Amino acid sequence: MAESEATCWTLIHDAARGDAAARDRFGRVYLPVARAYFAARWRGRPQSPSVDDAAQDLFVECFRAGGLLEKVDVDRPGGFRAFLLGAARNVARRHESRPRPNNPLPDEILADDTGPAEAFDKAWARALLREAAAVQEKSAEQSGTAAVRRVQLLRMRFHDGLPIREIAKRWGLDPAKLHHDYATARDEFRAALKEVVAFHHPGAPPGELDRLAAELLALVG
Repeated sequence: MAESEATCWTLIHDAARGDAAARDRFGRVYLPVARAYFAARWRGRPQSPSVDDAAQDLFVECFRAGGLLEKVDVDRPGGFRAFLLGAARNVARRHESRPRPNNPLPDEILADDTGPAEAFDKAWARALLREAAAVQEKSAEQSGTAAVRRVQLLRMRFHDGLPIREIAKRWGLDPAKLHHDYATARDEFRAALKEVVAFHHPGAPPGELDRLAAELLALVG
């Protein structure tokens, strides 16, 4: 299937079949999301389960023969995000039910899922934004030096926190010109983000893609 026609369901079905590249990408995108959920669910709780063990168990459940990825319902409301959150909750509850030393009442550590669900959503947003940054960078490499410089400009502005005037000074450029390039870079990033959102929400109309992209930006804003 052409890359432009691929969706998250393509990735998930390929990962379920054991495709190494698909499993690698699945892990890079979704493992940080799962870890953020477990960490938030058990933060500050004595004798809490291991985040690493829970994340590993979740991915074993995903990849094993007859596992979660083979059972995923593409028509489930909320798409794969909702499916992964539900799977993480089930794994968390299973870990919470296991007795641990000095903790004879496992039910006492059961967590309120409101905060962890919010942590999951923020980690999901960050994962998709990283994907969008990678899409923009790949496109820039194909477009030439000016586009690559715009990616660098965004990185310096957001990751390094440098104001445009300081970047212009470092690069020996007119700040007004750099402001124009910055606006172009932001437009290019939004286009990359819509592409990533479309990957995760196949069939969504353009207006819905705009709304979902705005929600992702708001979650990490």
